[in-house]
Amino acid sequence: QIKTTKATYPRDLHKIFSCLLNISLDQVTLYFAHIFLPESFTSSRTKATMNSKKDTNTQLKAAIVVLGVSTVGLLSTTVKLALNPDSNARGHAVVSSATNEERELAGYALETIFSKATNVCADKKIPLDNVDCVHQPGPQAGANVTKGFKGLLEVDVTPNTKNYWQSSMCPVNVHWHLGTEHYSVGEYDENGSGPNGNVEVPYRRKLAEGEVQDGFRCHHYDENDEKFTRPYEWKHCKGMVVGETYEVHWPHSAAGACGTANQYQTPFYDGVFCNLDLETLQTLAPQDIASAVGVQGQIFTIVNDDSYYYPDLIRGWVVDAEMGMGQDIAIYTGSTTGESRSNEICSSYSPITW
Repeated sequence: QIKTTKATYPRDLHKIFSCLLNISLDQVTLYFAHIFLPESFTSSRTKATMNSKKDTNTQLKAAIVVLGVSTVGLLSTTVKLALNPDSNARGHAVVSSATNEERELAGYALETIFSKATNVCADKKIPLDNVDCVHQPGPQAGANVTKGFKGLLEVDVTPNTKNYWQSSMCPVNVHWHLGTEHYSVGEYDENGSGPNGNVEVPYRRKLAEGEVQDGFRCHHYDENDEKFTRPYEWKHCKGMVVGETYEVHWPHSAAGACGTANQYQTPFYDGVFCNLDLETLQTLAPQDIASAVGVQGQIFTIVNDDSYYYPDLIRGWVVDAEMGMGQDIAIYTGSTTGESRSNEICSSYSPITW
């Protein structure tokens, strides 16, 4: 059907419905005849006159039904063409060799559908150099989130304890770390395990093979349980390993391009500062920043078991009271993290809420 120049109504419409409903053209025609020609049309003229009002209503209802079925049918056909791999392959082949006129006639406008728009957040990161921790610009992201643990650094900035959306903040990125950046005794620590072992000493994360900075593991891994060992063919999360522990981060910002096509950014700093320039940043008090920029962090052990399936990790962490997820939360003021920071070198992107 791709090479058809123009559709002629109603013949080609019947063809579409014939294909869609998987019945013959004659059956489709009879179906429409049944809708358009109610029983009163075959009765006497007198009966038709007496029931004219009823017939009119019937016709109107029938027309609405036909229009509804037509809309759903055409939409289903469009979706099928978009999702059917063979159809896509044929469609691309035709489009690549067709003229613009032929593409228009065939209903293909890939250039306009998939054209790249301007990314208004590109290169919006405000560059701030790391500093030595003696002259730290503000609170830093503490590693130890063990319940009851007390840090030694006194700060006068409080974290944002609301749901981030209540402060007009939206996620601007989602990324993950092999092992955990944070440390919680008995949950994810040096005594956890995974298919690639674990790190040994708290607070000292080391480089693993392939220049991946390693972290701590949870205590769930069981090498004798197939759901922790059965490989999975990843389509998007390249490099992930079943049985491993990952800490997933969702940076949020009230200055992000929230609710637009530019909301999610890589690097995430572009998303955080999308609608904020240096001049404006310098007018903000530390508490203003901690209340408007934050990160959600949640830790997972990957299993190959559909009973644990969750369909969406893009829009934020999982909140599930029955599973105990997103319930017992450690909240504090800190900074951005990363391999360039340590107990000696601190981040200037501070304070933010964790």
